[in-house]
Amino acid sequence: MKAGVIGTGSMGENHVRTYISLADHCQLVGIYDKNEKRAQEIADKYQIKAFSSLDELLEEVDLVSVVVPTEFHYEVGLACIRHKVHMLMEKPIASTISEAKLLIEKADETGVKIQVGHIELYNPIISILKKTLGNEKVIAVEAQRMNPFDTRVAKVDVVQDLMIHDLYILSELLNENIRDLYAIGKEVDGTQKHTMVLLRFQNGTIGQVTASFKSEERVRTVRVITEKALYKADLLKKKIEIIRPVHYYMKEEFGHMNQKVTECIQIPQVEPLKLELIDFMDCVKNDTEPSITGEDGIKALALCTEINRFIKNLPQ
Repeated sequence: MKAGVIGTGSMGENHVRTYISLADHCQLVGIYDKNEKRAQEIADKYQIKAFSSLDELLEEVDLVSVVVPTEFHYEVGLACIRHKVHMLMEKPIASTISEAKLLIEKADETGVKIQVGHIELYNPIISILKKTLGNEKVIAVEAQRMNPFDTRVAKVDVVQDLMIHDLYILSELLNENIRDLYAIGKEVDGTQKHTMVLLRFQNGTIGQVTASFKSEERVRTVRVITEKALYKADLLKKKIEIIRPVHYYMKEEFGHMNQKVTECIQIPQVEPLKLELIDFMDCVKNDTEPSITGEDGIKALALCTEINRFIKNLPQ
C-alpha cells in the first residue's frame, strides 16, 4: 500500500516519521507542500521524495494524510477524490459544515474513504478511563487543554484546534448528546484564544471544558466526578488517579469518614498516531468503514461552530 503526506508542518512531519516506522504496513512514496523549501527540508531529513505538485503525488499513492491548514481541507480533499485516493483528514474535517458535507457526498460517490484525525480517541488513557468508569453514575466532567502562546497559532481558533479534542473525548466517555451549553471566550487578533464552555448532557451530567493558547504551561487533564469517586486523568503524565473514600474498600466502615484512598493507574507507552494510521490503513485494505467517519467529523465541527456562534451572539 502506497502512502503520502500532504502538508509538512510539525504535525505533517509526525505523520511522515510514523509512516516510515510502519514499513511493514505501507510504503511512504513522498510528500507535498506548497512551501517548497519546507518540503525539501523534510524530504532531505527523511530521505524521501518531495513532489513538485499535488496531482503528481496523488497519481502515485493509494492513501494520504492531509495535514494542511483547515482552510485548505476542502480544496485538497476534492483533489484526493478526483484521483480516488483515500484520506486521513486532520481535524477539523473542513472550515464549514457545508464544505464537509460536500466532501463526504463526493467521496461516497467515488468510493473514497475519509477518516477524520481525532487522534485522542487512540490514546490508551481514554479507553482505560472509560473502562475503569464502568457503569458508575457520572455527576460531572471537567477537561482542560492549554498551551503557551506560539506565533504559529496567531490566527488559529482555540476551539477548533484544541477544545475539539476534549469535546469528542467527553462524548466518547459519556456516550450522551449535549442538551445545553454556555460559552465565553477571549478573542485576540480576530480568533478565540481562551475559551470556557459549560455543558449539560441529556442524562443530566454537567461538564466544563477549557482551552487556551494563553497559558504559561501545557495542560492536558480530564476529571470525572462520580457518586463514588474522583477520576483524574493526566494525558501528559500518562496516568489516572482514582480517589475514593476508605470505606469503599471495606465490608464495614472503619476509620474517619473523611479518609481517602488513592489508586494510580500507569498508562502503557503507546504512540496514538501509530495506532491511528494503522487503523486507517486497515480500513482501506479491508474495505471497511473508518473508525472515525466524516459524519463524526461533522458532529465535532458543528459543536465547535455552535460554541463560537454562542460567544459571538450569532443566531443559531
